Amino acid sequence: MSSPSLLDRLASLDTNTVSDALDFLSLTGATYGLRPLWGCPKIVGRASTIQLGPKADAKPTVHLISPVIDAVVSDDRVLVIAGGVDGISCWGDILANAATTKRIRGSVIDGLSRDIEGSESIGYPVYGRGVTMISARNRVIQIDSGKPVQIAGVTVHEEDYVIADRCGAVFIAAARIEEVLDLGERIARRQDGMVAAVREGRSVADVMHDKEFEAINAKAAH
Repeated sequence: MSSPSLLDRLASLDTNTVSDALDFLSLTGATYGLRPLWGCPKIVGRASTIQLGPKADAKPTVHLISPVIDAVVSDDRVLVIAGGVDGISCWGDILANAATTKRIRGSVIDGLSRDIEGSESIGYPVYGRGVTMISARNRVIQIDSGKPVQIAGVTVHEEDYVIADRCGAVFIAAARIEEVLDLGERIARRQDGMVAAVREGRSVADVMHDKEFEAINAKAAH
């Protein structure tokens, strides 16, 4: 029987646990302010990074993000979109339909989406700062792709790992994924044991004492 893939192992965790693992390892990656824009499922995948910015002239241009979607050839992609402009959409239902046909797993936007019911109707996950009806056309353009981007204060590189659920979005550097997963799985087991202890009647003050978490941290250091 083959071992679970790194993506399968990440999918078995949640953003809270991954965030805790990053904390123990003194790594950045957890974000604040990016939420599911409909009741979408958790997404787990590898980052395809996109940098947007304000349009400075009236010349016609290829619609933002579309070249990245066209170029996707694997089924592990999550679009990680930076540079959203306040009040302006940088995602919509036509892009969502195109992404679905390319088996893209979802989008995480440091910005806003329009047509959110269109994404919801086809089950395409979109995480971001909020929704709007104002089009990006002639307002926002794609500046670059495949390069490091800033998402809610976190630097995300192409191929980094992404997990997003109802608590938000977390990014894990590709070079650190195995140690983050090892620690995250240890944390999840410990937390499951703590929940069981509380349900059995043990004092929650004892169960949640800092020493219980320090025990995890001590193991992580060895």
